[in-house]
Amino acid sequence: MSQLRTMQEEGLTTWYPRLAARGGPRFLQIADALQAAVEDGSLKPGDRLPTQRQLAAQLGVDLTTVTRAYDEARRRNLLEGRGARGTYVAAAKAELTSILDLSMNTPPPPDGVDFDDLLKQGLSQVLMRADNELLMTYHLGGGSDADRKAGARWLAPMFGQLDAGQVIVCPGAQAAIAALILALTEPGDVILAEPMTYPGLLAAATQFGRRIVAVQADRHGMLPDRLEQACRQHEAALVYLNPTLQNPTAITMPERRRKELAVVAQRCKLRILEDDPYWLLADAAPPPIAAFAPEQVVYVSTLSKCLTPGLRIAFVLVRDPREGKRLLAALRSFALMAAPLTAALATQWILDGSAGRLMDGVRKEARLRHRMARAVLAGRYGGAGDGLHVWLPLPAYWNSSQLARAADSEGIAVTPAEAFATGGASANAIRISLGSIQDRARLQAGLQRLSDLLARRPESFGAAVV
Repeated sequence: MSQLRTMQEEGLTTWYPRLAARGGPRFLQIADALQAAVEDGSLKPGDRLPTQRQLAAQLGVDLTTVTRAYDEARRRNLLEGRGARGTYVAAAKAELTSILDLSMNTPPPPDGVDFDDLLKQGLSQVLMRADNELLMTYHLGGGSDADRKAGARWLAPMFGQLDAGQVIVCPGAQAAIAALILALTEPGDVILAEPMTYPGLLAAATQFGRRIVAVQADRHGMLPDRLEQACRQHEAALVYLNPTLQNPTAITMPERRRKELAVVAQRCKLRILEDDPYWLLADAAPPPIAAFAPEQVVYVSTLSKCLTPGLRIAFVLVRDPREGKRLLAALRSFALMAAPLTAALATQWILDGSAGRLMDGVRKEARLRHRMARAVLAGRYGGAGDGLHVWLPLPAYWNSSQLARAADSEGIAVTPAEAFATGGASANAIRISLGSIQDRARLQAGLQRLSDLLARRPESFGAAVV
């Protein structure tokens, strides 16, 4: 894209970019050109811009294109409207917080995908095709027929063709996990898990009066002989496993280990809650454990890690109809249902291919960020090259809680190993999430700042007296 040209006419800054035929969406070219002009000083705070109609006529594009360009520029804090007086270049906003959040596992902004357009188009199709009254009322059956069919299609890469009647739509994986704990266990029961596991499991189990017991794991995941031993010792009825790009260790359990655990579960009549949010982001993940022991495993797949957390939709594959009814009864005790509007949007995206395009964009961006983390963190990098997070073992002179406090004092949020520990001593490591910082440059700055901190020995981080 060429440099933006500007000239002054009666207080109005007339500007236009040269749009490239193959330069990507035109509204983004316009917004990028405006940002470049602000950054190089061609446009200054307070400059009045042409109206949207004037600019559309000047560039020979439709009004909608310019409207979207101005909306994008406002999102970047480049423009401000002053009512009837027009649109002006905004003054730079003071950064009130310098926190670089590496603590929240969310998908990064999808590479090469216009998310705003995808959202608008998806909602438009939903509202045009759906009965709006049905979108605003109770749905008590675990999702509409269309939603369950979309769930079966979402799960097809893992399992092939499925009976949509075995798929239950839930308001997110956390709600599904909580409902499954209520449905499959009793107060006081033991739930088995790996030594480092998803904090949401720990929170739900504590609230419901269940006890988590750690089962030893190695670099391939939970050890089958230790699972069988723990199952018999504690008379456990449920084991929680996150076998693909495990949160937090980023380990992907190999197929052989999955089969061995499935055999143990069958032999011990042990139910497996397989929480698999990252399977579709992984590079050639093995089949789920549920593929090897379908009657023993309840499988949970959320859209929050592959698409966006805002959908709050997870699909649960339950082979036994009686367990499906118990799951729905448990779910209704605290969440009732998935919101029909967001479920309909998820269904629309899955059926029209938008979900696949969005997920491909998230996958590409995540892998780019892993390459960035590997370059910045050098020998300390503990990722798998895909997924949303890195497990970072610490040098001996740091412990994880101390490092998290030190990082916080330097404006970086990370998650210490203690947050994932199921009992006993925790690992000396931190989890770094690569998707929560939208801008790549800020992510790189955060990673570099963290790398510099790791290279220093800890100092005293006592509270200041004021």
